[in-house]
Amino acid sequence: MDIRVLDSIDQCDAGAWDALFNSDYPFLQHRFLSLLERSGSACANTGWHPQHLLLNEGEVTVAALPLYRKTHSRGEYVFDWGWAEAYRGHRLDYYPKLLSAVPFTPAAGPRLGLLPGISLSEISPLLLTTIQQLADQQRASGWHLLFPPAELSKSMKTAGAMLRSGIQYLWNNSDYRDFADFTDTFPSRKRKNIHRERRVCNGGGLFVERLTGTQISADWWEFFFVLYHSTYIKHSGNSGYLTQAFFHQLGQIMSDQVMMAVATEGQEKVAAALFFHDRENLYGRYWGCTREYDFLHFELCYYQGIEFAIERGLSRFDAGAQGEHKIKRGFEPTENCSVHWIRHPDFATAIGRFLKEERQYVLNYIQEARRQLPYKTTDQ
Repeated sequence: MDIRVLDSIDQCDAGAWDALFNSDYPFLQHRFLSLLERSGSACANTGWHPQHLLLNEGEVTVAALPLYRKTHSRGEYVFDWGWAEAYRGHRLDYYPKLLSAVPFTPAAGPRLGLLPGISLSEISPLLLTTIQQLADQQRASGWHLLFPPAELSKSMKTAGAMLRSGIQYLWNNSDYRDFADFTDTFPSRKRKNIHRERRVCNGGGLFVERLTGTQISADWWEFFFVLYHSTYIKHSGNSGYLTQAFFHQLGQIMSDQVMMAVATEGQEKVAAALFFHDRENLYGRYWGCTREYDFLHFELCYYQGIEFAIERGLSRFDAGAQGEHKIKRGFEPTENCSVHWIRHPDFATAIGRFLKEERQYVLNYIQEARRQLPYKTTDQ
């Protein structure tokens, strides 16, 4: 096979890229990746140098993989800062590294696009060999594949990569008729707590609603960018990854797959949360507010999302990375995996040992955390 490395997703025809993935998962669509690059959010200047791979047989592209050369570990949500520190302690360079992921998006989904009839088990060894050769050429420390589907993880492990376990909190739709039908699965006290939070939030002079598609006006997109920027400044001291151009163009380019839960007080905009969706899933991404209101974060980021998922018949709601407070609102701790290949053999051995120990910790945590879920048990 011939290998083509793209310095921009726009070097690949949008229809050809999307056809290989054959999915309405929003974050690997050509238009989304292109917007990240063109808006200056994920590009060489921000430490996300595109190196997307196309595998060709003659004139036919049979596989595609998003790939970036990274000069830092920000915006990934699978944390390897300790690995970078260990390299530095041995006077070795951890950066650059190669990364297959959706920038700034800890949402599991497809990562490898394949032409129908191409076997994943056959392409995985070739793919890993190709990445290893590219890492050698660029003196990258390794390759990391984040939030892939389970089938791809297993196939890459068989090809010689290592798996790392992590945790996501996911809400699953058990064919609920409405929000009350969902909370009826809680014991009385926990159900009343949820409804009390919603009453306090919606009874304090705030007006909450969900906007979709063209209902999200340009002034809401501008307001959301301001919230995003100020939230990052408050919590991390930097202005965030996504640019103003990204948010304004997102409303034009992907209006069919975005939802915004918003709150106003009188004529004043006070808060908003941004979501993406496809045929099966809802993905919560960012939120912000101009001032603090009791339970508003839970209302916009979780309860509005759950209502939307029920109304649309979506199977699952991924509200974003981390957050143990999601458990008592019905989000189930779930294991996810990332895939890693480390070029330095001694570090590969050491990291491999660490990953085995870490997985046992993750599994133990999930088992314990699931005991905190609010759903009724047989004796309630």
